[in-house]
Amino acid sequence: MTIELLYGRGTLPVALPPGCVPTIIEKRAMPVLADPRTAVERALEAPVGTPPLRELARGKRSACILICDITRPVPNGLFLPALVRMLLDAGVPRRGITVLVATGLHRANEGAELVELVGDPWVLDAVTVVNHDATVDADHVLLGRTPVRGTVVRLDRRLVDAELKIATGLVEPHFMAGWSGGRKVIAPGVAHAETIRTFHNAAFMAHPRAANCVLDGNPLHEEQVAIIEMLGGALALNTVIDDRRRLTFVNFGEILTSHVQAVGFAREYAQVPVGRRFATVVTSAAGHPLDKTYYQTVKGMVGPLDILEPGGDLIVASACSEGMGSKHYVEAQRRLVDLGPEVFDESIRAKSHADIDEWQTQMQLKPMRAGRVRLYTDGLTEVDVALTGVERVADLSGAIADSMERHRTPSVAFVPEGPYVVPVHAPGAERRPAPSA
Repeated sequence: MTIELLYGRGTLPVALPPGCVPTIIEKRAMPVLADPRTAVERALEAPVGTPPLRELARGKRSACILICDITRPVPNGLFLPALVRMLLDAGVPRRGITVLVATGLHRANEGAELVELVGDPWVLDAVTVVNHDATVDADHVLLGRTPVRGTVVRLDRRLVDAELKIATGLVEPHFMAGWSGGRKVIAPGVAHAETIRTFHNAAFMAHPRAANCVLDGNPLHEEQVAIIEMLGGALALNTVIDDRRRLTFVNFGEILTSHVQAVGFAREYAQVPVGRRFATVVTSAAGHPLDKTYYQTVKGMVGPLDILEPGGDLIVASACSEGMGSKHYVEAQRRLVDLGPEVFDESIRAKSHADIDEWQTQMQLKPMRAGRVRLYTDGLTEVDVALTGVERVADLSGAIADSMERHRTPSVAFVPEGPYVVPVHAPGAERRPAPSA
């Protein structure tokens, strides 16, 4: 019997070792939309908490549409043409429409990658498409400080100055902010580095509510909501997709209300109750585009921790086709390896502003403390692997067999979709072992 894990632009077949008793943890079947383009048009005509977009756009001279960067498999090609055409039909001039790639502190998306990201050549020709750069002071407007925690808020002026502010994105579990999409596309998406580094500092990351699928009491989410209020509100187009990247849900409307509705839909599928914990858990980093770097692979490590027995083996497969990630992340990982997990953790605790990408290294401490982390990849050099802080395995089947022997149990949990599925330990919940081949 083989089990397919999402890996790169396809799947990675894993041959089960003799005696393995697998339990596959995946979403139940999602209701794929038969006509996704029509679904998008209907969402724009019947929004959540606002009048239809064509009414909102009438008389406006500018609009800024935010899209996620290449690390998210957002179906931009499905909705951007309809969104732009509706704005043009309502009288918004072409030169007044900007599609802004919400990169946060990630690198810019250019050339063929930008074409892939936007998903429709007409959009690239029709309106301005540009990347956000969080490090350019002149591109940002100071809005003040958040009322409770005092985070300095600077946002991209192309969004702030636009008469229509529209965030678009994918709603999926997020291991810091609870759920992606909506308000997260604005902050950190088009926030200044100072803002991002503040609410990604060690205190935020260490908060017990800064976790997958948690909004209530999540300090990152609370700051994001406060930033939306300081901005004066915005609109959002939210999507949810299945494991084959097919559209299952779309809505449009007031950014906070529409996001909550989309989260309600996604939660029914992404969170999977599991009745027991496992000494061996095998997962992925969700395939392309999320598993292009080791940086993003950390999400796959954190996702299934609730069902990993203390001291168990967590085996993650990730293509890492672009290597480790940014130079800032490489430096954070070097400090992790040099100092060790506990000293590294102590070294960042008092910082008011995290070093760029340091937060991902901090999040890796969670799986490292929970058990033994093992990585299968064909995209990292030996120099890179030494900076991961985890053990590389060359053979997934062999790694599983080793773990079964080590823990003296044949039971192994598989999470093929990686961080897009969040297993929740729920004693009494039934999750039957996979049928034998």
